[in-house]
Amino acid sequence: MEYVIVGNGIAGTCAAEAIREVDPEGAICMVGDENTLPYSRPMISMVLAGSVPPGKLLIRPENFFEHLRINPVLGNRISAIDVDNKRVLMENSSQSFSFDRLLIATGADAKPVDADGRDLGHIFCMRTKDHVLQMLDVLPQTRNPLVLGGGLVGFKAAYGLLKRGLKPTMLITSGYPLSIQLDKTAGLMVLDELLDHGLHVRVGISVKSFEGNGTVKKAHLSDGTVQPCDLVIAGKGVSPAFSFLPENVPVNVGILVNRNLETGAAGIFAAGDVAESLDIVRKTPWINAIWPEAAEQGRIAGMNMAGRPVAYRGTLSRNVMRIFGLDLMTLGVVNTDASSGYEIFTKNDHRRKTYRKLVFREEVLVGAILINQMEQGGLFLSLIRNEIPITIPRENLLDPGFNFRKLMRG
Repeated sequence: MEYVIVGNGIAGTCAAEAIREVDPEGAICMVGDENTLPYSRPMISMVLAGSVPPGKLLIRPENFFEHLRINPVLGNRISAIDVDNKRVLMENSSQSFSFDRLLIATGADAKPVDADGRDLGHIFCMRTKDHVLQMLDVLPQTRNPLVLGGGLVGFKAAYGLLKRGLKPTMLITSGYPLSIQLDKTAGLMVLDELLDHGLHVRVGISVKSFEGNGTVKKAHLSDGTVQPCDLVIAGKGVSPAFSFLPENVPVNVGILVNRNLETGAAGIFAAGDVAESLDIVRKTPWINAIWPEAAEQGRIAGMNMAGRPVAYRGTLSRNVMRIFGLDLMTLGVVNTDASSGYEIFTKNDHRRKTYRKLVFREEVLVGAILINQMEQGGLFLSLIRNEIPITIPRENLLDPGFNFRKLMRG
């Protein structure tokens, strides 16, 4: 059996390990556009902050490829997939590789900044280790860093710059940070926390164009003002990376897969940020681009590729983070209201900086936000994932001191 894995991130890595667990003899080829051993992408912001050295990012030992007898083809991208003849074609060479089973685990690419002058120097995205290393080269000369986007990447970039002793300005198009992960109440709590810790945040504003002589020096903003900047980090979202895909592999936002992580083309699988699988809560195909889901999808795809049938239970959005004095957890669907057919319970204490929001569809918990009261977070995750009906008064779950044994008995 010949296996080709396209992508050497966490999904591809876990798939290779699962394949080798089931099939000790099959040939595995791993193609990756980054010329590196598997590393932790969630930790690259810690390299920017100076809390983790670049050499500590690796998540597998130096002999990983040798130990699993993987043929690594790194520093190269595939240009096309020949589905009929079961071959992948390479972008920078005349090489091609045959496969019996193919996994597409190419992840997602950072969306480019939609502004004139975006090709000036010192304008970066923060998606890979190399991106961060390039930023570190220019930090000593940086005086006016600018962060675009108020999502997870934007926040991590701003935090890293603060830890380096710089004072970044953050531009957020929406009305508050983390607008995908949080509702307005929680988002405004985060905004207050950022401002309290010296971060300059401007909401409802975007960049129209950049100006500079070789490298960026100014950003012209949508409100007519001009922002000095000599380093720009853009965190404006990502797009699944499948430009090489033939038309006979069905796609939507990402590559559509079934419960076995197989695409509409037999023998071709997809996992990680490029794959669109059934969302447990939304009951529709969705991409939850988070590390744990990519790892699980890769493992299950690898099992199925090697002939051991395993059904993927479905994807579920979840994030845990610390923002200065705020500990946050978000689970499932949180940006919704009662008019959408959901029942919502909230409890907010501004003085103590605590907030709980629970979202129900009929008797089933489908979403939660917990700020500085993360007790029972694991239980809430289990309730959502297993779709367990709540038959007691649901507002009782807002109280961290509630006796959850009553819930289990109920």
